[in-house]
Amino acid sequence: MVARLLCRGHPRSWPLTPRRTPAGIFSLCSRPVAPTRTPIPVVDRVLPRGFYSRPTLQVARDLIGKTLVHVTSSGRTSGLIVEVEAYIGEGDPACHAASGLTGRNAPLYGRPGRAYVYLNYGIHHLVNAVTEPEGVPAAVLLRAAEPVEGVNLMRRRRQTTGLRARQSSLPEKELCRGPGKLTRAFGISAAHNRLDLCGTRLFVEDGGVGGEPKVEWTPRVGIRVGTAARWRCAVVVSACVSGR
Repeated sequence: MVARLLCRGHPRSWPLTPRRTPAGIFSLCSRPVAPTRTPIPVVDRVLPRGFYSRPTLQVARDLIGKTLVHVTSSGRTSGLIVEVEAYIGEGDPACHAASGLTGRNAPLYGRPGRAYVYLNYGIHHLVNAVTEPEGVPAAVLLRAAEPVEGVNLMRRRRQTTGLRARQSSLPEKELCRGPGKLTRAFGISAAHNRLDLCGTRLFVEDGGVGGEPKVEWTPRVGIRVGTAARWRCAVVVSACVSGR
C-alpha cells in the first residue's frame, strides 16, 4: 500500500517521481500555486523519544522521508529529509566519541532524541539527532532536505554580504543540499545544541509518507577515517542530495 503525502498542499506518495521544472531541475514536490497558511505544529506527529533510542542505522533509514521542522519568531521552515549519515560509538573513528567522553561530545552520551550541534572546521554548524540508549554515543547527521515550507525565509538566511543577488536566486534544490547549507537555511546554530527534538521548536515529524522510498547506502563523505562503512543513506531520485 502506498500512502499519500501532503507536500505544500499537493498530494504526493512514495515512490516519489521526479518532476522536471522549467529550469531543468528534478524536484520531489510541486511548487504551490498560491501562498498557503502556515500550519500549526501537530504535536502527536512529532517523533517520540522511542524512535531515537533504537539502533542508529535503523533510525538513519527511518529518518528518510520524515519532515524536519524549525519554528522561530521569523517563521516556520520545514523540509523532507533525503540524506543522512550514521556515526556510531567509540569504535567508529569518524565519530566524535572515538576519543572518549569530552565536554564537546557529551550530548552524544546523553538522552536520545536531542540535538547535537557543533561547528565544523570553524565554518558550518552541523545538526545531528542523538540515538541509542543513554550512555551509548551515537547520532545521525542530517545532510540534506528538500524544502517544503518557508522557502523565502531559507533564501534570506542563505544570503551573505556581497552575494545577496546570487543567493536570493538559488534554486530550491540548493537551499538545503549539504549539512552546512541545511543548518543555515533552517536557522540552526550552536544555540540549538542539546535541544530536545521531541519538543515544539526544532523537531522531526511524520508527515504521512508511506511505503518505502528507494534509497542507497554508500560510504560517508567529507571524512578521512571510517570511510569503509557504508553508513550514508540517501533517496535515489532526489536532486537535493549532496554530491550529485
